[in-house]
This record gives sequence, structure tokens and C-alpha cells, in this order.
Amino acid sequence: MDDGSVRPPCRVIAVVNQKGGVGKTTTAVNLAAALAACGQSTLVIDLDPQGNASTGVGIPANRRKVGVYDVLIGECSLAEAVVKTEMPMFDIVPSTMDLSGAEIELVDMPGRERRLADALLEAKKQTKAFDYGFVLIDCPPSLGLLTLNALVAADGAFAPLQAEFLALEGLSHLKRTIDLVAERLNPRLNLEGIVITMMDRRIRLAEAVAADVRAHFGDIVYKAEIPRNVRVSEAPSHGKPVLLYDLNCAGSRAYLNLAREFLQREGLLPGGSAKKVAA
Repeated sequence: MDDGSVRPPCRVIAVVNQKGGVGKTTTAVNLAAALAACGQSTLVIDLDPQGNASTGVGIPANRRKVGVYDVLIGECSLAEAVVKTEMPMFDIVPSTMDLSGAEIELVDMPGRERRLADALLEAKKQTKAFDYGFVLIDCPPSLGLLTLNALVAADGAFAPLQAEFLALEGLSHLKRTIDLVAERLNPRLNLEGIVITMMDRRIRLAEAVAADVRAHFGDIVYKAEIPRNVRVSEAPSHGKPVLLYDLNCAGSRAYLNLAREFLQREGLLPGGSAKKVAA
């Protein structure tokens, strides 16, 4: 499945949505797997205390000796916290139970909103130990200090969006938050992509929401959509990305299409177009 694409310099993308249940972790894991399948070495940082991304790639709690919590408090480097997954070119920095209390501990630390950014900057200097084309940060479903760390560290933000009532209002709120972080803490940051998840075109409301999102946000909304798919839902319970669980299902095909479109936008595959960010 290697598309023969070139490896880019490391790009850090925060996969973020303050609303839970929109397919954020599913998208972070499966987009990373699809990028790896397309020949791009990819790292997921599991910044969600629930640790679903870690579980979903088959990293049980007893294998999580260190994790992103240890990185944030300065107990280890980011490279030291990396764990290999079953899939080549796809690694993860897992979440551990300690991360649930990290927001309280970080409050009194110097540069509390830059802890992850500093760790990534240091890791990027270690090119042999940290050789990734993309780093995807799976954020918690909130806009707290952990998510702020992700947004300060990121080169761009990517928002999964379920096609449901009030989705547009929540996304507009997220866009305002991203703009505020860009203005005050990270001028590189913008909302680079929106992907519609759990799409069911048999439901008229879903089609209407998708049309509204595309009308409002324009070109940053991906053409690829992720359908509701039983195999995608089953895969995490087997500790696998859906590409390893069932390569031929509709969900796998959708995530491969999303990865190819993502790489086109990054200029790494033919057919890309300039990114356009909505006001």
C-alpha cells in the first residue's frame, strides 16, 4: 500500500474537538494507520486520560511503563515514551492513569501551556530517535490545559465532526478557541481540516448538516467522509486500527481516501490544492 510518496519534515497536527463521541480518537488512530500504510512514518500522542487510542492499537495498561504524563512533568523525553504498535511505521506515546491528574499538577509548573511543545522541540533535534513525518495528537474532549498544550505544540488543527444537530455551533466555538491560541500563544496554528465522521446519507438531517458545514467552512472540509461502519466500531476492542482488522471494509477504504487527500493537501501526493481557512 506504499504510494511511493516522499517523507516530509515532521508536522504536528492536533486532532481536536471539545465535544465527545464525534470519532476523534477513532480518526486519530485510523488516519495515522492509513498514513503509515501510505509510506509516512507516523506517531500518535495519546493526550486523552481515557487512553482509548492506546487501547485501540493494542497497548494494554501493563505495557505503559511511561507515557505522555511522564513527558509533561519532565520525568522522561518524548522519544523515551514511544511504544511500537503492531503496524510498521506507526508508533504511539501512550496515555497512563496518571494523566487524569495532570491538569492539576501542571497549573503550578513554569511554562505550563508549553510543556508538550518543548518536549516535541527537543525530540525533533534527535532525528535518529525521532524520525516521523507526522505526529497526530489525540486531544481529550475538552478545552482544558491538556488540549491547550496540544494546540500550542501543533502546526495545525484537524477537527472530526459528527453530522448531527448543533455540530456547526460547536465547531464555530472550537474555531474561535483555535484563533485565540494562535493570536496569543502559537502563530503557526490554524484550523487546517474538518472531516465529517459517522456519516449516514440515508438520514436527511446528516446530509443537511454536512451541506451547512461545507457552505460555512469551505475548502478546509475534506471531500472524504467517514461512514458509520460496524467494523470501525469493532476494531478497537481487538486492539487494532481498522486497516489491520478488516482492510476491505467501507471504513478502511474511507480512511485510506482521507489519508490520500490529507497527503495531497500537504503537497506529498499529486492533486493537492492550497489550504483555505474560513474566517
